Amino acid sequence: MSNIVLFNKPFNVLSQFTDTSHTGVTTLSHYIHTKGVYAAGRLDKDSEGLLLLTDDGKLQHRIANPKNKMSKTYWAQVEGIPEAQSLQQLRDGILLKDGLTLPARVKRIDPPAQLWPRTPPIRERKAIPDCWLEITLQQGKNRQVRRMTAAIGHPTLRLIRYRIGSWTIDGIAPGQYAVIHR
Repeated sequence: MSNIVLFNKPFNVLSQFTDTSHTGVTTLSHYIHTKGVYAAGRLDKDSEGLLLLTDDGKLQHRIANPKNKMSKTYWAQVEGIPEAQSLQQLRDGILLKDGLTLPARVKRIDPPAQLWPRTPPIRERKAIPDCWLEITLQQGKNRQVRRMTAAIGHPTLRLIRYRIGSWTIDGIAPGQYAVIHR
């Protein structure tokens, strides 16, 4: 039997168990108390939301390997209000320094109902509005969502991964986790 840990990673937490730089940053060991599990993929320190961990090496590989194209859904709060043409660029694929992204599913959404406050809060500018996008990807280039939104002129202010495959953060508060036994 294998374990899958669904962790709602807070902002400013590393997606690893040890602080190899010895700078005192917060790591998974501050939150996860299930032994023998390892992250299946990564979530940047400045991103929040769903991080999957498992003690099953084959499952970990299947989740993390980009060749398996497991879809991931993100909620991105972006600066400004993207025009329909800009959203279509994201849907068609964006040319980044490391190549063209695969097409993405993108739509504007209301702020997510279960949204929690972020510490520290994002920077807000009175003269520049912001909005939320739901972006679903089939690939996982480094900092892909942030680079995609910046490429259309709407930098990401806050990024939350909501879903990986069929797993979501529904019902899991930031810093909390749920364990599924398979």
